[in-house]
Amino acid sequence: MPKNKFEDVIFTAVMAIVMVYGMIVYNVALNTGGTVSGFTFLAAVHELVFMAPIAFVLEFFFVSKLAGMLAFKIMKPTDRPQFITYAISICICCIMCPVMSLIATVLFKEPSFGTWIRTWAMNFPMAICYQMFYCGPFVRLIFRLIFRRGGEK
Repeated sequence: MPKNKFEDVIFTAVMAIVMVYGMIVYNVALNTGGTVSGFTFLAAVHELVFMAPIAFVLEFFFVSKLAGMLAFKIMKPTDRPQFITYAISICICCIMCPVMSLIATVLFKEPSFGTWIRTWAMNFPMAICYQMFYCGPFVRLIFRLIFRRGGEK
């Protein structure tokens, strides 16, 4: 995927925006009775302004490196690149979900340990599924379209 720092910044920014927006829509829907409407998407944009930069900084400077190290505890560099990508994505979710749930709890909810744990527990299954089946493939497609490589199929 990204071959240099510039590409890494672009990839991380797009991933942070798409992932955070989807998770905010999910949380707003949960907080408003489980229904998704135009209001849900509009309210999500309001929170996105705060949460996307936080997610970008966390992922770019800390989480991606830690997730790579954790993923290679169970993966080998000779494994299929697709499976390495999946392992890193899962490790990123395992780190980012509790951290971002904590930040959202402090910023947008009544901060308490119980609220944070409940938020994390509600977000984690959605974050994994959204990352693996929708957000991750979508952002990688966008990235491939932006940064076309001459010799790749």
